[in-house]
Amino acid sequence: QVQLVESGGGLVQAGASLRLSCAASGRTFSTYTMAWFRQAPGKEREFVASISWSTYVGDSLKGRFTISRDNAKNTVYLQMNSLKPEDTAVYYCAARRGLVGTDSVRSNDYNYWGQGTQVTVPS
Repeated sequence: QVQLVESGGGLVQAGASLRLSCAASGRTFSTYTMAWFRQAPGKEREFVASISWSTYVGDSLKGRFTISRDNAKNTVYLQMNSLKPEDTAVYYCAARRGLVGTDSVRSNDYNYWGQGTQVTVPS
């Protein structure tokens, strides 16, 4: 079983940047499609970005958010710039077996999940 641990969240002012990290266990990290989802209070879980050999970012987040991975370190990152109050949410790292070449937006497709890290951007 793969364990995922997110870090890097916190409280920042609007316009600031954060870089989230997700460290994965296991020896087959490079064969997994990785993703970030987020969930705000009272709202459904929302796809943020995914990465296999290519990257996809949710339409509303393009230009501000960037996903990347370092297979040598078993780590996936989410760079978040120009943060807005509406970005406030718990951000979850997820992994699915296999590499998919499209934006994998369905949470049910993912096999492993981290515990989440809180990002708060006050109004």
